[in-house]
Amino acid sequence: MQDQRADLEWRAGGVPVSTRFDDPYYSLENGLAETRHVFLAGNDLPARFAEGFHVAELGFGSGLNLLATLDAWRRCGMRGVLHYTSFEAFPLAAADMVRAQAAFPELAAIAGELAPCWGAGAHDVLLDDLHFRLVVGDARSTLPDWPGQADAWYLDGFAPAKNPALWEPGLLAQVGAHTAPGGTAATYTAAGFVRRGLAAAGFEVMRAPGFGRKRHMTRAVKVGV
Repeated sequence: MQDQRADLEWRAGGVPVSTRFDDPYYSLENGLAETRHVFLAGNDLPARFAEGFHVAELGFGSGLNLLATLDAWRRCGMRGVLHYTSFEAFPLAAADMVRAQAAFPELAAIAGELAPCWGAGAHDVLLDDLHFRLVVGDARSTLPDWPGQADAWYLDGFAPAKNPALWEPGLLAQVGAHTAPGGTAATYTAAGFVRRGLAAAGFEVMRAPGFGRKRHMTRAVKVGV
C-alpha cells in the first residue's frame, strides 16, 4: 500500500504549511533554533548522547529534527551509531522535504547526504553513524507494536488543537511504555491535558520557557523502573 502523502502549501518565506492541519511544519520565526531549543535542549542533548542513543519522534514532518540531531551528534564528536525512529502518518513527498530542508543552509551538507534516500523512497537509512527508520501510519496503531525503547522523545505533532490524535492519553501512555528508565521527552506545547497525559504515563513533568513567542514548553523525565 502506498503512503498517504501530506498536503501542503508554501507560505511567504518558503515555510511549508500543512493544509490538512492548517499548521506550519516548523516555526515561522526560526525552525532550526526552535528545534535546538525545544527538542535538543529540552532533552538535555547533546550532553546525554552516548553510543547507541535512541531518539524517537512523533511527527517526522520535514525531517528538520533529524538533521539537527545528527548535526549535534557529529559536532560533539560522538563515535558509534545514533538510532532515530520517527512515526509519521502523512509523509512529505521527497521534493517537498528537500525544498523545506534547503531553508537551513547550516545543515546543507547533511541534507545533501540524505536527499538521495528520500528520493528513493527509503524508510530505512543506514550510515556509519546513523540508523534511521521512518514508521509510516497512524502512531496509535504503529507505536504499540514497536519493539524499541527511546532514550529521548520528540513530541512534534501538529498543535494539539489542530491534531488531537497525536496527543491522546492512550498514545502518550505508549510513549511512556516505550521510554527507557531515566529517558526524557520534550515538546513545544504546554497544554494542560498533554502534561497530565505524560504524568499519567509515568513521567515527571516540568514546564520550561518556550521558544520565541511561546511562553512555555514541556519537559518530562521517565520515573521509576
